[in-house]
Amino acid sequence: MSATEHGGGTSEFDAGETILHHVSNSSIDHPILELPTIFGINFSVTKHVFMLWLVAALVFTVITWAVRKYVKQEHPVPTGFMNALEAVVQYIRDSIIRPNVGEKFTNTWAPLILTFFCFILMANIIGLIPIFDLLGVINRFIFQVDATDSHNFINKLLHGGVTATANYNVTAALAIITFTSIIIAGSKAHGFFTHWKNLVPPGLAWPVYIILIPIEIIGMLVKPFALTMRLAANMTGGHIAILAILSFVFIFTALFNTALAGIGAGLLVSVPLAVGISALEIIVVLVQAYVFTMLTAVFIGMAINVHH
Repeated sequence: MSATEHGGGTSEFDAGETILHHVSNSSIDHPILELPTIFGINFSVTKHVFMLWLVAALVFTVITWAVRKYVKQEHPVPTGFMNALEAVVQYIRDSIIRPNVGEKFTNTWAPLILTFFCFILMANIIGLIPIFDLLGVINRFIFQVDATDSHNFINKLLHGGVTATANYNVTAALAIITFTSIIIAGSKAHGFFTHWKNLVPPGLAWPVYIILIPIEIIGMLVKPFALTMRLAANMTGGHIAILAILSFVFIFTALFNTALAGIGAGLLVSVPLAVGISALEIIVVLVQAYVFTMLTAVFIGMAINVHH
């Protein structure tokens, strides 16, 4: 947490700076892995890039392990985690993908949409676990590593937030994949040129198209923008609310110049509210993964099954 040292050993707590530090990506000044700049682009690995790799590795490892263990059985019967995974896959396929994209294209788009759900859900869940804060405590008090040591790998991990899906660049990349998939789905179902013709209904007077075509193009671009903003804003908002409430401990300590005031605010206000919002966040991480998945299926289905 950020604090500015003053004379006499006191410190000033900056809630805004602390909250931004815990929800934003690490800056290029604190990369986890420093790489050279090519064509003006800094390719250094930041906290959120590292989290993307970590989430991708976890999803691939866990699901591959479960599926391989299942198919190696002489008489495959799903149990435990595989049973839950099969239920999730079947629900998303039968209740989200098939009704929207149609029976013919269900198997075509199910892998992408299921990957979206698993990846976003895992990224959201990991964002709720204070694993790096725990590593920082262990690093500081057990291994006695100075918190100002910029060469220590654990200290590099402490800069920035852990929720990759709270980064608008990440959600924008996912939304661009959806946007591209919409065009591919429409082109695959109707042909490239027919897909673009399907943006507007046929048989209207030509002056109407002057107004309608720009509206449809704007609507097409709004879809990935909405996906980008909805996921990132919801994941960021929850963390900001929790951190703001926990900041009451330090604010009241500084305000009354005694630790008892901070402890009282923490026990009576901060901890109960933070626990309640954290419980709500558990629901939010699932809902946001579901909403992104559902809207992707809906948008792809709209390109396949054209209705005017």
